[in-house]
Amino acid sequence: MRQKRPGAGWLHRDRGGATVLLLAVGLVFVLVGTFGAAVAATAMAAQRAAVAADLGALAGASRAFDGEAAACASGADIAGRNGSRMVDCRLDGLDVLVTVEVAVTPLPGLTRVAVSTARAGPVRG
Repeated sequence: MRQKRPGAGWLHRDRGGATVLLLAVGLVFVLVGTFGAAVAATAMAAQRAAVAADLGALAGASRAFDGEAAACASGADIAGRNGSRMVDCRLDGLDVLVTVEVAVTPLPGLTRVAVSTARAGPVRG
């Protein structure tokens, strides 16, 4: 007849506990990574909006002598080529003020808009 070792049943009951713990830690890493990617996507959209506004204002300032319509059309073209949409443009003397927006979807079902405004014109001094 075989004798049972003391404590052998205890080891058998705890099998698989480390697997569940490892899966929980892995899920936490996935969630943190997803959140980090969403934050990075939103920050990149804000940067894209700032660049598009700057370039749109510069393009509009180059056509400021031709009037507001020509300046804003040039600014809207450049802003659109940079993945944004112009929402406002006006001529203030020879300065062009451009406002653009960039839509971003950092997570499925969550859409945000990054807005940026830029001014360009001749150097004063």
